[in-house]
Amino acid sequence: MTEHEQASDFDAGLGWLNTDRPLRLRDELRGQVVVLDFWTYCCADCMHVLPDLAYLEEKYQADPVTVIGVHSAKFANEASRQTIRAAILRYEIRHPVVIDNDMAIWRAYGVRSWPTIVVIDSTGHRQATIVGAGHRDEIDTAIATSLQQARSSHTLAAGPLHLKREASVRAASGLKFPGKVLADAATNRLFVADSNHNRIVIAQLPDASGRARVIQVVGAGQIGRDDGPADKATFHHPQGLAMGQGSLYVADTENHLIRAINLASYEVSTVVGTGERSDDRIGGGMGTKQGLCSPWDLCIEGSTLYVAMAGGHQIWRVDLPAGFARALAGTGRENLVDGPAETSAFAQPSGICTFGGRLYVADSEVSAIRAIDLANEQVSTIIGEGLFVFGDEDGTHPKAKLQHPLGVAGWNQGLVVADTYNHKIKQVDPLNRSSRTLLGTGKPSASIDDGGVAFFEPGGLTVVGDEVFVADTNNHRIVQVHLVSKEWTEVMFEGLVGAQPLTDNDLPSDEEIRSEPVAIATNQAIELVADFTLPPRTHLSPEAPWSVSIVSEDSMLFQRTGRSDSMPLRVMIPQSSIRSQTTWHLSFSFAYCTEGEHGQCIPVQKHFSLEVGHGKTTSILLRGQA
Repeated sequence: MTEHEQASDFDAGLGWLNTDRPLRLRDELRGQVVVLDFWTYCCADCMHVLPDLAYLEEKYQADPVTVIGVHSAKFANEASRQTIRAAILRYEIRHPVVIDNDMAIWRAYGVRSWPTIVVIDSTGHRQATIVGAGHRDEIDTAIATSLQQARSSHTLAAGPLHLKREASVRAASGLKFPGKVLADAATNRLFVADSNHNRIVIAQLPDASGRARVIQVVGAGQIGRDDGPADKATFHHPQGLAMGQGSLYVADTENHLIRAINLASYEVSTVVGTGERSDDRIGGGMGTKQGLCSPWDLCIEGSTLYVAMAGGHQIWRVDLPAGFARALAGTGRENLVDGPAETSAFAQPSGICTFGGRLYVADSEVSAIRAIDLANEQVSTIIGEGLFVFGDEDGTHPKAKLQHPLGVAGWNQGLVVADTYNHKIKQVDPLNRSSRTLLGTGKPSASIDDGGVAFFEPGGLTVVGDEVFVADTNNHRIVQVHLVSKEWTEVMFEGLVGAQPLTDNDLPSDEEIRSEPVAIATNQAIELVADFTLPPRTHLSPEAPWSVSIVSEDSMLFQRTGRSDSMPLRVMIPQSSIRSQTTWHLSFSFAYCTEGEHGQCIPVQKHFSLEVGHGKTTSILLRGQA
């Protein structure tokens, strides 16, 4: 398809998200300048385009300009409405997204790579095609030219479209899409990159019941890159964490920075990075004069900080405290190539750890676990074969398959891996190049019928002894699991409930409802049943997690996350979490969706206060209107 040809319209029957109706060039979009963004949510360069699109949407908000994301999936996991919807909310995308699962739109427009931008003029003709990231000015020029031509030819619509978009709801955990987690037994602390709240949560390691007292929240919650005190500093979707030399180092991913939090004063400073995305694939600069490209994870050994540079497809190292930064491995070409570090190739490395004298890397786009021998700087592959070889198979190489892993940590002479797009935690043996499933079902969930744990795209993990802490990203929680017994709990952050700031993609919560008092048995578990009446022609969303929390006298008693496609919501409160002769404050978060392929999901949050006495009742029923 060449420029100025008639653009192909969107076929009926396609799935749409982040909009209250499907769109057509010949109907709703007639007279609009349309910007198509061909993307897939695993792609770092696709993420680099999003800030440019957000800038242009803001610039042209009063004009007839409509941005549409065309999601053409690479990985099997990316092809479902459930995972795409989560990605839209995680990346805070404001425009409609059409699901192009069979690549029909991709082929119709002759697209060959992610990301690709196509600008369509007001008459439905193709104005420009722009490939790759970093082309904001070119896209801007194409939009401005199309608007000018449309005004001259009187083909421009009267104004912009007004569409309803998806909204998110506050999770019971107080977190929002946490990306990475770090536990430190020596100081009894747990650190969480609360990515979509743009802050770092510092807490004590959980007690036996899973309660973790919050010590400090670092970050004001707004997007920014300000250094300074904990309550004034700002981040932009931080990810990886590493602790050393009295500081917590943070991969401030979308700021393209490495930040440091002084663990005595909680003051934030910038260690490396200019704040702008860099194409430098060599390095050698000092501190804030050296540009970076989407640092995603960190680990530290002595005075050396290692960086999984997802956007640049490389591994970097930073000499601390001077901040001298340079590339260690990878040419910057996106591929899987072993051998000497300087000629090797990675593909969006997103997890990194040191273990047994080696660096281990979760190399996400090639669904691989890679190793770098630090003595001779040689790169090898444990599991993985290339950019388009992935799956969910246990066994030894080459049978073993992963799907877009994002996290890796050492444990028990081997590795534990967040096999993200398989929604699993796996054990990898570097010596025999094998993998086996430890936790998870292979499908997005929060728990399973036998009481075991499940995940929805876990993004990071950390191990202390035989305990693994998992950033269960799309379930908005941190999960603690004993790797031998498989006993697990959601981490309850004492002091974090209600602390997160509202964004324009959140809905405010409802007022608290006072329920009838109840007298419960305190010597056994209690079943909590919540039965909310949904509006006509809607259903509970199985694509979004529901969550419940119970707080009494500023103490978290209970927290649980689940998934369901129908009411009522049922959960067992263990005896250890029950407290009577007090007031319980219960919060439920869930979403319901309108019927049909183009149905839109509406988040809901309900709050109840309940006087709880001592008696014989073994169940609690709460009702209300959604």
